[in-house]
Amino acid sequence: MSRQIVADQQNENMEWGRYLHENAYARDKKEVAWDSIKMDTLSKRQGELVVAEVKKTSSYLKSAKMQVLFYLYNLKLAGVDAVGELRFPEEKRREEVELDAAAELEIQEAVRNIRYIMAQELPPEPVKIKFCGKCAYQELCWA
Repeated sequence: MSRQIVADQQNENMEWGRYLHENAYARDKKEVAWDSIKMDTLSKRQGELVVAEVKKTSSYLKSAKMQVLFYLYNLKLAGVDAVGELRFPEEKRREEVELDAAAELEIQEAVRNIRYIMAQELPPEPVKIKFCGKCAYQELCWA
């Protein structure tokens, strides 16, 4: 992404994600771009700003949580208080995401690692992991 390489937009998971994004949670404001991030939905609940990310499945829960935590962290740096939520419409469930002190440290470490990789002249050698089979970037790594 730092090199403006775009995922395969015809990937079935990308297409399904777009469908969910367009059709789930109709009452919420959709895809809000702020700074360098795009949040799936924004809403207010009992006076709190709720930043939510809509996912097809909870299979990749850790990465989904990190995404929401990244949004919350950036909003906090800008002086905006918000709470986070993961939404899984196919599973009919939601999960709260809280930016506590431990999560903030984890996000800061992840950002440092990402910046280190971005600064390298060449990307690291690919390592096959469980995410590779459905990844919209797989041809880039394994072609």
